[in-house]
Amino acid sequence: MKICLVNHNERYAVCEIAMAYFPRTKFEDADTVPECGDYVVSELAYDGSIYSYITILSYNGEVRTNTVTSKEYNKTYFKQSFHTIAKELIGGFLPWGVLTGIRPGKIARELMEQGMSESQVKDKFLDFYLTTPKKAELAIEVAKNEMQTLSNIDKDAVSLYVGIPFCPTRCLYCSFTSQSIKFTSKFVEPYLEALYKEIEYTAAKLRETPYHIETIYIGGGTPTSLTHTQLDGLIKKMYAEFDLRRIKEFSVEAGRPDTITREKLQVLRENNISRISINPQTANDKTLKVIGRNHTVKEFEESYALAMDCGLTNINTDIIAGLPGESVDDFMNTLDCIERLNPTNVTVHTMSIKRSSFLAQEYDAYSVTSAEAVNSMLDASYDRMKSMGKIPYYMYRQKNMLGNLENVGYCDEGFENLYNIYIMEEVQSIVALGTGASSKIVKGSEINRVFNVKDVYEYITRHDEMLKRKDQIFM
Repeated sequence: MKICLVNHNERYAVCEIAMAYFPRTKFEDADTVPECGDYVVSELAYDGSIYSYITILSYNGEVRTNTVTSKEYNKTYFKQSFHTIAKELIGGFLPWGVLTGIRPGKIARELMEQGMSESQVKDKFLDFYLTTPKKAELAIEVAKNEMQTLSNIDKDAVSLYVGIPFCPTRCLYCSFTSQSIKFTSKFVEPYLEALYKEIEYTAAKLRETPYHIETIYIGGGTPTSLTHTQLDGLIKKMYAEFDLRRIKEFSVEAGRPDTITREKLQVLRENNISRISINPQTANDKTLKVIGRNHTVKEFEESYALAMDCGLTNINTDIIAGLPGESVDDFMNTLDCIERLNPTNVTVHTMSIKRSSFLAQEYDAYSVTSAEAVNSMLDASYDRMKSMGKIPYYMYRQKNMLGNLENVGYCDEGFENLYNIYIMEEVQSIVALGTGASSKIVKGSEINRVFNVKDVYEYITRHDEMLKRKDQIFM
């Protein structure tokens, strides 16, 4: 689809909302207004007092025009103009309206911190961002719960992320920095050796600052792809190098049930890990086969019971709404399974078609769930979590999510995952180690990012360079 901008350069804003209506579409720039085919023209006019945000949309032989006027300049009006006409022309379904950013809860929180009442924030979401009432209420509820947690944030602290880029298999939808350990096992020990050097270097740098560590999150990949000896060595290395006397939370992803053993769970327990994740994604065996996971629902339930038996009672479970081929009834079956277990944390994700995933590469071979059905799944999960006494405490969105929808973390009150809130709300620096790690340095309103390489082999062979990159964090 061609895109032509007239009298402005807000291409990113226009493309964001256009991609929500036309996913998997490439937009080609046009210097002049196209005469035929599918195209978008976004024009700005100003008469000295009023801005006019004009959209011309040509799609499937029909051409429509829409204009939004305002006394102020704001790129959101370009989105409003497009949204209104696209919804009319192609019958789009976007419960979040023109909100295309990843942190709608942060928007609600900042508006309340500026002095707006809940009703004023809701009106802003409905009238300016054009969301549905239910999404506005969700954003406000998440923001209120986050504000309560953030009121106790440690101003002199940072959080640590450690990435383990190995999994049993690569899931159909995955785009993370992750390798199948079956084919890359020879890299595990060299990777850990390089990671230990980065841990040592970072710890030494951190000791030169006034900061201490508040939370640690070991993710991936699947950290429990390591042997119990390797896992124990990694965690003990963290304790040996960093001063963790004031740590509030230590989380480890034990995401794949087929990597979990009693020995590994005992390692986590003995090292005072406070929170783990065991992620079924779905409670339907047929879907597990489709998405490339080598475990069954029964094995997930057995792994969950084993973790509880080992004393690891603060457990998160990830589930995904909109997995290929799943109906609303299939998702309800997953919710039934989660309700029976009643974990302290449940994270409900929306299916995202990530560009580097197998699913994106073989998109036409799979039955992709409709946006309306996925939204019904999310509504059902909200209702179910509320009935179980859980609160929505953090939320984020990703590009290429079905229906431009959301991911929400629910928990029993008092079991909020601090790391998740801090990284999503961008209120605390995150020092990240390992392959694909992205450190996020927060200095007031300024946020700087420092990245590690994504390839395991490059991380191992270029570890001296990764150490030097850490110098940027502590400048």
